[in-house]
Amino acid sequence: MSTTTNSHSGRDRVAERLQRSSAKQSYDPDVDIDWDAPLVDGAYGKPPHRCSLYGTPLWEGLSEQQRAELSMQELSASTASGIWFELMLMQGLTRYAYSADPTSHRAHYALTEIADECRHSTMFGKAIDKIDGNVRRPSRYGHRAGKVFGAVAGPTLLFAGAIYVEELADAMQREIMRDESLQPLGRMVSRIHVLEEARHISFAKDELERAWRSHGPLAREAIRWSIAGMMVVATAEFLHPKAYTSVGLDPREAKRVAGANPHWRRTKADWARKAVELFEGMGIIGGPSKRLLRRAGLVD
Repeated sequence: MSTTTNSHSGRDRVAERLQRSSAKQSYDPDVDIDWDAPLVDGAYGKPPHRCSLYGTPLWEGLSEQQRAELSMQELSASTASGIWFELMLMQGLTRYAYSADPTSHRAHYALTEIADECRHSTMFGKAIDKIDGNVRRPSRYGHRAGKVFGAVAGPTLLFAGAIYVEELADAMQREIMRDESLQPLGRMVSRIHVLEEARHISFAKDELERAWRSHGPLAREAIRWSIAGMMVVATAEFLHPKAYTSVGLDPREAKRVAGANPHWRRTKADWARKAVELFEGMGIIGGPSKRLLRRAGLVD
Protein backbone atom coordinates (compact mmCIF):
# COMPACT_ATOMS: atom_id res chain seq x y z
CA MET A 1 0.00 0.00 0.00
CA SER A 2 2.75 2.47 0.89
CA THR A 3 4.50 1.80 -2.44
CA THR A 4 1.34 2.69 -4.37
CA THR A 5 0.81 5.82 -2.32
CA ASN A 6 4.38 6.99 -2.88
CA SER A 7 4.22 6.31 -6.62
CA HIS A 8 1.13 8.49 -6.85
CA SER A 9 2.28 11.31 -4.59
CA GLY A 10 4.37 13.33 -7.07
CA ARG A 11 2.40 13.42 -10.31
CA ASP A 12 -0.97 13.04 -8.61
CA ARG A 13 -0.72 15.92 -6.17
CA VAL A 14 -2.47 18.47 -8.37
CA ALA A 15 -5.16 16.00 -9.45
CA GLU A 16 -5.84 14.99 -5.84
CA ARG A 17 -6.31 18.63 -4.81
CA LEU A 18 -8.63 19.30 -7.73
CA GLN A 19 -10.61 16.15 -6.98
CA ARG A 20 -11.22 17.36 -3.41
CA SER A 21 -12.26 20.78 -4.70
CA SER A 22 -14.71 19.19 -7.14
CA ALA A 23 -16.30 17.19 -4.32
CA LYS A 24 -16.76 20.36 -2.25
CA GLN A 25 -18.05 22.77 -4.88
CA SER A 26 -19.74 21.76 -8.11
CA TYR A 27 -22.98 22.80 -9.74
CA ASP A 28 -25.90 20.89 -11.20
CA PRO A 29 -27.21 23.19 -13.96
CA ASP A 30 -30.56 21.35 -14.07
CA VAL A 31 -31.15 22.45 -10.48
CA ASP A 32 -29.06 25.61 -10.10
CA ILE A 33 -30.44 27.44 -13.15
CA ASP A 34 -34.08 28.50 -13.35
CA TRP A 35 -34.78 27.39 -16.90
CA ASP A 36 -38.41 28.51 -16.66
CA ALA A 37 -37.52 32.14 -15.96
CA PRO A 38 -38.23 34.37 -18.98
CA LEU A 39 -35.43 36.18 -20.76
CA VAL A 40 -35.17 39.89 -20.04
CA ASP A 41 -36.44 41.72 -23.10
CA GLY A 42 -33.79 43.94 -24.67
CA ALA A 43 -30.92 42.74 -22.46
CA TYR A 44 -27.60 42.11 -24.17
CA GLY A 45 -25.93 38.71 -24.06
CA LYS A 46 -22.45 40.17 -23.80
CA PRO A 47 -21.10 43.73 -23.47
CA PRO A 48 -21.82 45.77 -26.61
CA HIS A 49 -18.15 46.67 -27.15
CA ARG A 50 -17.38 42.93 -27.32
CA CYS A 51 -19.73 42.37 -30.25
CA SER A 52 -18.03 41.68 -33.55
CA LEU A 53 -19.54 44.61 -35.46
CA TYR A 54 -19.25 47.21 -32.69
CA GLY A 55 -18.02 50.55 -34.03
CA THR A 56 -18.68 49.70 -37.69
CA PRO A 57 -21.24 51.26 -40.06
CA LEU A 58 -23.20 47.99 -39.94
CA TRP A 59 -23.48 48.34 -36.15
CA GLU A 60 -24.55 51.98 -36.44
CA GLY A 61 -27.30 50.92 -38.83
CA LEU A 62 -28.88 48.55 -36.31
CA SER A 63 -31.56 49.55 -33.83
CA GLU A 64 -30.92 49.06 -30.12
CA GLN A 65 -33.18 46.01 -30.13
CA GLN A 66 -31.27 44.54 -33.08
CA ARG A 67 -27.95 45.13 -31.36
CA ALA A 68 -29.16 43.30 -28.27
CA GLU A 69 -30.45 40.45 -30.42
CA LEU A 70 -27.16 40.19 -32.29
CA SER A 71 -25.28 40.06 -29.00
CA MET A 72 -27.49 37.16 -27.89
CA GLN A 73 -26.92 35.33 -31.18
CA GLU A 74 -23.16 35.86 -30.91
CA LEU A 75 -23.33 34.46 -27.38
CA SER A 76 -25.23 31.48 -28.78
CA ALA A 77 -22.52 30.98 -31.40
CA SER A 78 -19.71 30.96 -28.85
CA THR A 79 -21.77 28.63 -26.66
CA ALA A 80 -22.23 26.23 -29.58
CA SER A 81 -18.46 26.29 -30.14
CA GLY A 82 -18.09 25.38 -26.47
CA ILE A 83 -20.11 22.20 -26.99
CA TRP A 84 -18.05 21.41 -30.09
CA PHE A 85 -14.78 21.63 -28.22
CA GLU A 86 -15.95 19.98 -25.02
CA LEU A 87 -17.02 16.92 -26.99
CA MET A 88 -13.52 16.75 -28.49
CA LEU A 89 -11.99 17.19 -25.06
CA MET A 90 -14.11 14.40 -23.63
CA GLN A 91 -12.85 12.05 -26.36
CA GLY A 92 -9.27 12.90 -25.47
CA LEU A 93 -9.83 12.59 -21.73
CA THR A 94 -11.44 9.20 -22.21
CA ARG A 95 -8.32 7.99 -24.06
CA TYR A 96 -6.17 9.56 -21.35
CA ALA A 97 -8.07 7.74 -18.58
CA TYR A 98 -8.03 4.51 -20.60
CA SER A 99 -4.21 4.51 -20.55
CA ALA A 100 -3.80 5.74 -16.96
CA ASP A 101 -3.51 3.74 -13.76
CA PRO A 102 -7.17 3.42 -12.68
CA THR A 103 -6.16 3.81 -9.02
CA SER A 104 -4.39 7.13 -9.64
CA HIS A 105 -5.81 10.54 -8.80
CA ARG A 106 -5.04 11.59 -12.40
CA ALA A 107 -7.40 8.96 -13.75
CA HIS A 108 -10.03 9.85 -11.18
CA TYR A 109 -9.82 13.55 -11.95
CA ALA A 110 -9.95 12.94 -15.72
CA LEU A 111 -13.20 11.03 -15.19
CA THR A 112 -14.51 13.82 -12.95
CA GLU A 113 -13.69 16.35 -15.63
CA ILE A 114 -15.54 14.27 -18.23
CA ALA A 115 -18.59 14.32 -15.96
CA ASP A 116 -18.26 18.11 -15.59
CA GLU A 117 -18.03 18.55 -19.35
CA CYS A 118 -21.12 16.39 -19.89
CA ARG A 119 -23.09 18.71 -17.61
CA HIS A 120 -21.61 21.80 -19.27
CA SER A 121 -22.48 20.63 -22.77
CA THR A 122 -26.05 19.86 -21.67
CA MET A 123 -26.24 23.29 -20.00
CA PHE A 124 -24.95 24.98 -23.14
CA GLY A 125 -27.46 23.14 -25.32
CA LYS A 126 -30.35 24.16 -23.09
CA ALA A 127 -29.11 27.77 -23.07
CA ILE A 128 -28.96 27.87 -26.88
CA ASP A 129 -32.49 26.50 -27.02
CA LYS A 130 -33.69 29.08 -24.50
CA ILE A 131 -32.04 31.89 -26.46
CA ASP A 132 -33.52 30.44 -29.67
CA GLY A 133 -30.05 30.63 -31.12
CA ASN A 134 -29.50 30.46 -34.86
CA VAL A 135 -26.11 28.82 -34.38
CA ARG A 136 -26.25 25.31 -32.98
CA ARG A 137 -23.32 23.57 -34.65
CA PRO A 138 -19.81 24.51 -35.76
CA SER A 139 -18.97 25.29 -39.36
CA ARG A 140 -18.64 22.35 -41.76
CA TYR A 141 -14.86 22.75 -41.72
CA GLY A 142 -14.78 23.02 -37.93
CA HIS A 143 -16.93 19.92 -37.62
CA ARG A 144 -14.55 17.91 -39.79
CA ALA A 145 -11.44 19.28 -38.09
CA GLY A 146 -12.96 18.49 -34.71
CA LYS A 147 -13.48 14.86 -35.66
CA VAL A 148 -9.80 14.51 -36.49
CA PHE A 149 -8.59 16.44 -33.45
CA GLY A 150 -10.79 14.54 -31.04
CA ALA A 151 -9.73 11.18 -32.44
CA VAL A 152 -5.96 11.63 -32.73
CA ALA A 153 -4.73 14.45 -30.46
CA GLY A 154 -2.04 13.27 -28.05
CA PRO A 155 -1.57 14.73 -24.55
CA THR A 156 0.33 17.84 -25.70
CA LEU A 157 -2.25 18.88 -28.30
CA LEU A 158 -5.14 17.79 -26.09
CA PHE A 159 -4.14 19.85 -23.08
CA ALA A 160 -2.90 22.83 -25.10
CA GLY A 161 -6.25 22.86 -26.88
CA ALA A 162 -8.09 22.63 -23.58
CA ILE A 163 -6.13 25.53 -22.13
CA TYR A 164 -6.60 27.74 -25.17
CA VAL A 165 -10.33 27.25 -25.59
CA GLU A 166 -11.08 27.34 -21.87
CA GLU A 167 -9.02 30.52 -21.33
CA LEU A 168 -10.74 32.13 -24.34
CA ALA A 169 -14.16 31.27 -22.94
CA ASP A 170 -13.13 32.11 -19.39
CA ALA A 171 -12.09 35.66 -20.29
CA MET A 172 -15.38 36.28 -22.07
CA GLN A 173 -17.50 34.70 -19.37
CA ARG A 174 -15.81 36.56 -16.51
CA GLU A 175 -16.84 39.81 -18.19
CA ILE A 176 -20.38 38.53 -18.67
CA MET A 177 -20.89 37.21 -15.13
CA ARG A 178 -19.75 40.52 -13.59
CA ASP A 179 -21.97 42.77 -15.72
CA GLU A 180 -25.37 43.09 -14.04
CA SER A 181 -26.89 44.77 -17.11
CA LEU A 182 -26.60 41.59 -19.16
CA GLN A 183 -29.04 38.71 -19.62
CA PRO A 184 -29.31 36.81 -16.27
CA LEU A 185 -29.30 33.41 -17.99
CA GLY A 186 -26.00 34.13 -19.70
CA ARG A 187 -24.51 35.42 -16.46
CA MET A 188 -25.47 32.27 -14.52
CA VAL A 189 -24.24 29.91 -17.23
CA SER A 190 -20.98 31.86 -17.29
CA ARG A 191 -20.62 31.73 -13.49
CA ILE A 192 -21.01 27.94 -13.39
CA HIS A 193 -18.58 27.42 -16.25
CA VAL A 194 -15.94 29.79 -14.87
CA LEU A 195 -15.89 28.11 -11.45
CA GLU A 196 -15.56 24.56 -12.74
CA GLU A 197 -13.28 25.31 -15.67
CA ALA A 198 -10.73 26.90 -13.34
CA ARG A 199 -10.02 23.39 -12.06
CA HIS A 200 -9.85 21.99 -15.58
CA ILE A 201 -7.33 24.64 -16.61
CA SER A 202 -5.13 23.87 -13.60
CA PHE A 203 -5.10 20.17 -14.47
CA ALA A 204 -4.38 20.88 -18.15
CA LYS A 205 -1.47 23.20 -17.31
CA ASP A 206 0.16 20.58 -15.10
CA GLU A 207 -0.23 17.89 -17.75
CA LEU A 208 0.87 20.16 -20.61
CA GLU A 209 4.12 21.12 -18.90
CA ARG A 210 4.97 17.47 -18.42
CA ALA A 211 4.00 16.45 -21.95
CA TRP A 212 5.88 19.35 -23.58
CA ARG A 213 9.11 18.45 -21.78
CA SER A 214 8.98 14.95 -23.26
CA HIS A 215 9.38 16.15 -26.89
CA GLY A 216 12.58 16.75 -28.85
CA PRO A 217 13.25 19.76 -31.13
CA LEU A 218 11.71 18.31 -34.31
CA ALA A 219 8.54 17.15 -32.57
CA ARG A 220 8.21 20.50 -30.83
CA GLU A 221 8.31 22.39 -34.13
CA ALA A 222 5.60 20.15 -35.60
CA ILE A 223 3.50 20.64 -32.48
CA ARG A 224 3.91 24.43 -32.70
CA TRP A 225 2.34 24.39 -36.16
CA SER A 226 -0.48 22.11 -34.99
CA ILE A 227 -1.25 24.26 -31.97
CA ALA A 228 -1.15 27.48 -34.01
CA GLY A 229 -3.61 25.97 -36.49
CA MET A 230 -5.85 24.79 -33.65
CA MET A 231 -5.85 28.29 -32.12
CA VAL A 232 -6.84 29.92 -35.41
CA VAL A 233 -9.66 27.45 -36.08
CA ALA A 234 -10.96 27.54 -32.50
CA THR A 235 -11.04 31.35 -32.49
CA ALA A 236 -12.85 31.46 -35.83
CA GLU A 237 -15.47 29.02 -34.52
CA PHE A 238 -16.21 31.41 -31.66
CA LEU A 239 -18.31 33.45 -34.10
CA HIS A 240 -20.41 31.77 -36.79
CA PRO A 241 -21.63 34.04 -39.65
CA LYS A 242 -25.13 32.60 -39.29
CA ALA A 243 -25.52 34.77 -36.18
CA TYR A 244 -25.86 37.82 -38.43
CA THR A 245 -28.97 36.56 -40.19
CA SER A 246 -30.97 37.16 -36.99
CA VAL A 247 -30.87 40.91 -37.64
CA GLY A 248 -31.19 40.78 -41.40
CA LEU A 249 -27.52 41.20 -42.28
CA ASP A 250 -25.81 39.41 -45.13
CA PRO A 251 -23.54 36.88 -43.35
CA ARG A 252 -20.71 37.13 -45.90
CA GLU A 253 -20.60 40.90 -45.80
CA ALA A 254 -20.91 41.01 -42.00
CA LYS A 255 -18.14 38.42 -41.63
CA ARG A 256 -15.87 40.52 -43.86
CA VAL A 257 -16.60 43.68 -41.87
CA ALA A 258 -16.05 41.89 -38.55
CA GLY A 259 -12.74 40.46 -39.77
CA ALA A 260 -11.44 43.97 -40.46
CA ASN A 261 -12.93 45.51 -37.32
CA PRO A 262 -10.16 46.62 -34.92
CA HIS A 263 -12.55 46.39 -31.95
CA TRP A 264 -13.25 42.72 -32.69
CA ARG A 265 -9.59 41.92 -33.31
CA ARG A 266 -8.74 43.55 -29.97
CA THR A 267 -11.48 41.55 -28.24
CA LYS A 268 -10.12 38.25 -29.54
CA ALA A 269 -6.58 39.20 -28.53
CA ASP A 270 -7.77 40.25 -25.06
CA TRP A 271 -9.63 36.99 -24.50
CA ALA A 272 -6.70 34.89 -25.80
CA ARG A 273 -4.01 36.76 -23.86
CA LYS A 274 -3.60 34.44 -20.86
CA ALA A 275 -3.19 31.35 -23.03
CA VAL A 276 -0.86 33.15 -25.44
CA GLU A 277 1.37 34.37 -22.60
CA LEU A 278 1.52 30.86 -21.13
CA PHE A 279 2.39 29.28 -24.48
CA GLU A 280 5.02 31.91 -25.26
CA GLY A 281 6.61 31.38 -21.86
CA MET A 282 6.81 27.63 -22.47
CA GLY A 283 8.11 28.01 -26.03
CA ILE A 284 4.97 26.51 -27.56
CA ILE A 285 4.44 29.70 -29.58
CA GLY A 286 7.43 30.75 -31.63
CA GLY A 287 9.24 30.36 -34.92
CA PRO A 288 7.61 30.45 -38.37
CA SER A 289 4.22 29.16 -37.11
CA LYS A 290 3.78 32.39 -35.17
CA ARG A 291 2.89 34.09 -38.47
CA LEU A 292 -0.45 32.23 -38.47
CA LEU A 293 -1.31 33.72 -35.10
CA ARG A 294 -0.17 37.18 -36.13
CA ARG A 295 -2.43 37.13 -39.19
CA ALA A 296 -5.33 36.06 -36.97
CA GLY A 297 -4.64 39.00 -34.65
CA LEU A 298 -3.86 36.77 -31.65
CA VAL A 299 -0.25 37.92 -31.16
CA ASP A 300 1.66 41.13 -31.95
